[in-house]
Formats: sequence, structure tokens, C-alpha cells
Amino acid sequence: MKFPTTSNQLLELHTCTTLEDYVTAIAWSSDGQIVASDAAGGVTLWDGETLVPLQTNSGTSVDCLAFSHDGQFLATGGQDGRVRIWRWCDRQLIATLENAPAWVDKLAWNPRSNQLAFSLGRYVQVWDANTEEIVVTLNFENSSVLGIDWHPDGQYLAIAGYQGAKVWDATDWDDDPYVMDIPSASLAIAWSPDGKYIASGNMDRTITVLEWGNPNPWVMRGFPGKIRHLAWSSIKTQRDAPLLASASVEGIVVWEKLEDENLGWDSRLLQRHTDIVQAIAFQPGSLLLASAAVDGWLCLWQKAKRIAQLIDDATDGLSCLAWHPQGQKLAAGSQAGELLLWSKASRGTGFGRGK
Repeated sequence: MKFPTTSNQLLELHTCTTLEDYVTAIAWSSDGQIVASDAAGGVTLWDGETLVPLQTNSGTSVDCLAFSHDGQFLATGGQDGRVRIWRWCDRQLIATLENAPAWVDKLAWNPRSNQLAFSLGRYVQVWDANTEEIVVTLNFENSSVLGIDWHPDGQYLAIAGYQGAKVWDATDWDDDPYVMDIPSASLAIAWSPDGKYIASGNMDRTITVLEWGNPNPWVMRGFPGKIRHLAWSSIKTQRDAPLLASASVEGIVVWEKLEDENLGWDSRLLQRHTDIVQAIAFQPGSLLLASAAVDGWLCLWQKAKRIAQLIDDATDGLSCLAWHPQGQKLAAGSQAGELLLWSKASRGTGFGRGK
């Protein structure tokens, strides 16, 4: 069964094209191009009209990609263990870090400097684009690394895995990390944009939220499955805290902090997807939440409360999504290799940016 789209469309399909295989990751460059990778190992540039290969298919998947905070560099990592870094202004490959047989499936740029953190089994290395050298190798010890996220001010690096998360201070890598103890495993880790909170999505169907500097975390329970995806809003609610969205199986739960510290966070369930949610993201500068799932539907949730538009333009399940940095466009990839681009609708209510 497929639900119809709403009458007042927020987004309309701009164009769709197809890569060779399952789209594994997607990101926007500062000059408005889309960069996508696929399971066949290709990396492709797309301006919404023309496809240009940046890396030809290697036969092994490229699983993660990201731009540096200033847009100077693009990094990719994948099954072959190679981390490749391009200088974006001239699309030149400037470094290839060989890490085989390790599988690089997590990487993240420091939001204040051109330092790249990437996973290598139980380790994370940090590479500096200015010196083109490895700055530090961090030993997570307990398991393979399952998540990486930098604090918004770039001072702290959080790494997730079995039995919780560890947070290193980038001003003193030799200092012992802060440890967030979790009985099972932390599968996803995310700092809030204001840097006040850090959230962990866990294997045991819980979410742990810590106010940075406070030793007593909140623990949210009652999910149908493990928590693999987290997303914070970039703006705050009237209660002076961002919203936290979490995805478990086909459900999405949005958390809003209550005024009473003792009561913690209130939750609301968003239900419309009929298969596993693969990606969630708030529109920049807004509380509009986008979700993409294996059912092939892209859902837009007005103020992260109610369905505003349901889009079924994909021919197969969706695998990833990314908002344009200014929020006026949204790109997604599918399991069939489709790249889809939506723009603000010419008719309808337009994007809702209210709190």
C-alpha cells in the first residue's frame, strides 16, 4: 500500500539519475554539487544535470564520504581500506592512506580545522590535511569503532562501540578519555549543534543523553529495536534545547527536553514508514525533519510532529539522504542506484521554518 502525497507540497522532484550500484553515501559540496558513492566503489559528482566520475568503480564499496568544514577537501573511505582525500578546488587527489585489510566505514572532519578522523577496526586515526601526517592513533580497545563525531568547537572527539563511548580531548590526546558507560554497545554517537549534549543510540534499545559536564545521563527506553540513527535540530525549541530524533526499525521517536530537569525529555512517535528507516536529518535552520526508508518513501515531518509530505519517487528502497547546507534542496540515494534531487516546490506552503 502506498499513501498519497499531501496537497501542499514542500518539495518537488527536480531530477533523477542512476549510478551503477546501491548508493552508500551522499554529501553536498559548498559549490552546490552532489557527491555520491556506490557499492561498486565509484565516486560521482552530480550537479543535478550531469554526472562526472571522480573515482571509477573498483569493485569494493565506498562507504563513507565527507567534506571538510571549509569545503577545501573531500575524503572517502571504504572496503579496500583506503582513505582518499581530494583538494576540491581542482578535484585533485592529494593523498591516499593505505589501511588494508582494515575496512574504513566511519570518518568525520573536525568542524574547526582540517583534521580528519577515521576508523580502523578498534582504532581511530586523525590525519591533518595541512601537514599531510597522522596526528594520533586512538585505541578504543573494547571493540571495532561503530561511530565517530566531533564536538562542534572541535575540541573533543567522541568514539562509539561496545560498552559505550569514549571522548578524547584534542588539545591533549595523551590524556585519558572520558568514558560513557553503556551495558551493551553504542551504535551511533552525536553531539548537539550547540555542543551542550551528546547522545548515544544503543544496541540494547536505549538512548543515552548526557549534558556535557554533568555526570548523570538520561536514559530513554522502550524502543522496538536497536538505535542506529540520531539527528539533532540546529535550532532550539522554546525550552532552549534542540530536538533529538532517533530511528529504530521503521519507527522514529522525537525527543524534546522538558523545563523540569528531573523529568528529563518528553517523546513523541512518528509513524508512517513500513520498513527500516535508513536515514534521518533536520533541515538546516528548521524543525522540518526528513526520513528515508527501505519502503522507498521520503517523509517530511512538519516541526518534527506531523507528516507534511510523503514522496514515493524512488523505484526502490532509499539508502541515504542529505540536505543542501542552505536547506533549499534535498538529495537522496536508493538501493537501485538512483540519485534523486528535490527542490523547494513552486506551489504549496513552502518550507516551514517556525519553531
